[in-house]
Amino acid sequence: MSGRKKIIMSNNNYQKIGQDLVSELGPKQREIIVRRFGLVSGERETLESIGKSYRICRERVRQIEKTSLDKMKKRTSAYKEVFKTFAKYLKNAGGVKREDLMLCDLGEGKWQAQVYFLMALSQEFLRISEGDDFYALWTFNQESFEKAKETDSAICLKLKEKMQPVTLKELASWTTEKKNVVESYVEISKKIQKNQEGLYGLSDWPEINPKGIKDKIYLLFKRFQKPFHFTEVAGQIKGSLVQTVHNELIRDTRFVLIGRGIYALKEWGYQEGDVKDVILSIFQKETRPLTKQEIVERVLKQRIIKENTILMNLSNKKIFSKDIQGKYSLIKVREA
Repeated sequence: MSGRKKIIMSNNNYQKIGQDLVSELGPKQREIIVRRFGLVSGERETLESIGKSYRICRERVRQIEKTSLDKMKKRTSAYKEVFKTFAKYLKNAGGVKREDLMLCDLGEGKWQAQVYFLMALSQEFLRISEGDDFYALWTFNQESFEKAKETDSAICLKLKEKMQPVTLKELASWTTEKKNVVESYVEISKKIQKNQEGLYGLSDWPEINPKGIKDKIYLLFKRFQKPFHFTEVAGQIKGSLVQTVHNELIRDTRFVLIGRGIYALKEWGYQEGDVKDVILSIFQKETRPLTKQEIVERVLKQRIIKENTILMNLSNKKIFSKDIQGKYSLIKVREA
């Protein structure tokens, strides 16, 4: 609780500190810093846009920015308590924190630009720009970032083995780090994300980042763990059309038609194809003739159909034969 109060107290001073630091800059330097860090508008401006207004090149703006920052850095020692607050926050997060989340926590909405400005002035912190695999973040040094990357890589490998979303507690059990540190580590990664249910997984998993109606259908089956009629699926997904849902179930190989309009997930062990294909598959796994009851029981594990439908398929004498004991076999086609 006391730590939270310190952050709030600092927030009340962020704007005042920023105004004091830029006050000794020349008019041009001051305006460039204010615009670059969004100290008034809250929106940081690019080198190019500022350069156009002054009719100078972006490199010249960058030089003025650097000179101004170097000048202000010499005066930051007067605000050690603020930087201690930042350092404590970052340390508690394991030495790395995603930029947008950190600015939101420390700046509480309206002082985010000022927090970013002060962080940039300190030589204690390092900013890592956004890349293909990681969001923009702040850290103490490159070593802290490398440690977080190694942990995230190990977690990605474990998730690929697990093949299903897990809790933060389980993620942490795969490491030697505390739960809050692991949370900060995975937050910087673009490969690991948290879904609406608070579970973590790989960002390309539909359970984590559903893409379109087909993934919403898939998640519905995963959540309820049972077959559905396509009209029931449409009824469960808000704003969906019955025909659209049915078309997706037909096209997507993750789903198998197991009854009249009833679908299930292929990953549950359901075989694709019609009833005849299911019966053929049963015989291909057996080396002995099967009774009618054995065949019916096995087919009904794969399909929601009437027994007569199974018997009609078994009556195909070009594919199945029936011996004097009433057992069925698959007719073997002789090779020419």
